Amino acid sequence: MRYAVLGTGIVGRTLASKLLELGHEVTMGSRSAGNEAATAWASDGGEPAHHGTFRDAAAAGDVVINATAGEGALAALESAGEENLEGKVLIDTSNAIDHSSGFPPLLTVANTDSVAEQIQRRFPRARVVKALNTVNAEVMVNPGMIDGGHNLFIAGDDAAAKAEVVAFLAGLGWAADDVIDLGDITNARALEMYLTLWIRLMRRLGNARFNIRVVRAS
Repeated sequence: MRYAVLGTGIVGRTLASKLLELGHEVTMGSRSAGNEAATAWASDGGEPAHHGTFRDAAAAGDVVINATAGEGALAALESAGEENLEGKVLIDTSNAIDHSSGFPPLLTVANTDSVAEQIQRRFPRARVVKALNTVNAEVMVNPGMIDGGHNLFIAGDDAAAKAEVVAFLAGLGWAADDVIDLGDITNARALEMYLTLWIRLMRRLGNARFNIRVVRAS
């Protein structure tokens, strides 16, 4: 499988490196073709690792992963080109955080909308699935680092796309039974607003190597 990873931050680099380990071809996209972080990552990754602009990456990938910051996601995807997203599964991992007022940060979009919904509206022919935004990068690619079952959540309008994302997550180590499909793309609001609790948990626990488990009554 050929993946496009848009974003050169810790999430983008971690996911891209894991996909290389799994034997996939990965193109990391950034604003400029000469981005230092993307160039270094591709150099370390060898032959299956490529880098370029957002447009280069989206054109090369069968699946597109948005690992940019939520507040810049639409601009990044605009740069990627609508024609390069059409018909493709687009996994949105972003969180739109506003640090301008200090700690705890606010969200730039909440309650009545979400970044994932904005992406789906702007690119109606992309098959957007919200996923992976409720855990940190280490847990994304190594869920086994946390003992016991714990849950990941997805949301999107395209059932087939969500099934593909569940299979993608299985490759990262997530058991299908631990992935909870919340429903259509409007449920991304809840996934993105969970970040406000996640940040407080991280501060209280002292690190980001945690997740939650949904326990049901028998």
